[in-house]
Amino acid sequence: MARILVGHFARLPWLDLRHLLLVPLLSSLKVRTALYPRLFQFGHIAIPTYGVFAAIALVAALALAMQTARCLSLDANKIWNLSLIGILTALLSSRLLLIFFHLRDFLAHPFWMLGLVNVRSSGAFYGGVLLAFCACLGYIFAARLPLRRTLDCLAPAIALGLAISSLGTFAAGSDYGSPTDKPWGIIYKHGLATLWSGTPLGIRLHPVQLYEALILFLLLAVLLFQLPRRPHDGDIAGTFFFVYGITLYFLDFYRGSRSLVLHEAITIAQILAVALTVAGAVLWIRRKPAAFSTHPLEYDS
Repeated sequence: MARILVGHFARLPWLDLRHLLLVPLLSSLKVRTALYPRLFQFGHIAIPTYGVFAAIALVAALALAMQTARCLSLDANKIWNLSLIGILTALLSSRLLLIFFHLRDFLAHPFWMLGLVNVRSSGAFYGGVLLAFCACLGYIFAARLPLRRTLDCLAPAIALGLAISSLGTFAAGSDYGSPTDKPWGIIYKHGLATLWSGTPLGIRLHPVQLYEALILFLLLAVLLFQLPRRPHDGDIAGTFFFVYGITLYFLDFYRGSRSLVLHEAITIAQILAVALTVAGAVLWIRRKPAAFSTHPLEYDS
C-alpha cells in the first residue's frame, strides 16, 4: 500500500479546465488552465495545493477578524483567542472523529489518516464544525463577549476563509461537482485527485467549488460594505448565515458526492444549510440596536 501511495505522489497530476464560464460576459471566452493538486514535492513528502490554500485562508480570516473587532469596539485579544479555539477544535475533533469511525484504517496507515488534507469525511468534518461551534459559544459566554456583535465580527472573516478554501478544494478536486455537459465543465485527468478526494477522472463535472467561491467573495463585499452602516447588532451575521445557508443548500444538488440521511431525503450539508438559514432569519427578526459607542481596550502591540 505504501509503495502505491508513493507512486501516486511521484506523478504530477494535471487538471484540464476547459471553456470556463463564470458570468455571461465571458460566454465567448474559451480557457484552458492547468491546476496542480500538489504544489511541491520533497522526497516522499508532498505539499498539497489545498493545504497551502487552507493555510492562507486561516491567516487571512484571522487578520480580517482582528480588523473587524477593532471596528466594532471588541477586544481583539479575545477575538483572537476565540478564533484559535474554533480552528483548533475543528481540526482536532474532525481528525479524532475520523479515527473513531475508521479505526482499522488508522491502525494500518496512521500517518496518512492524520493528514489534514489527504483524507476527508463529510461526517467527521461537520462533526468537527459542530464541536467547534459549541466550544466557541462557551468561550463567548465565559469571556462575556456580546453574542450578536461577536458574530458580526466573525462573519466577514468566515466568508473570506471559506472563499479561499473553496479555491483550494477546486485545485485538489475535493468536493467535486456532479457530471455535466456544459461547456464550462471541468475534467480531472490524473490519479492524485482520486487518491486524495475520490474524484472521478475523465468526466466533465460542474465546477461547484468555483460557484461557491464566487458567491462567497460577493457576499464578503456586501458584508464589508454593510459593516459600518449596520443599524442593529446581528445584522451582519444574519445576512451571512441566511445567504450562505441558501447557497449551501442549492449548491449541494450540484455536488458529486452527497451524504444522504433520513431515508435519503436530505444531505448532512443541507441540514446544516437549513440551520444556518433559520439562524440568520432569527438574527434579523429579533434585532437589537447596534452599539456604536467605543470603550477603551488594551491591545498587544
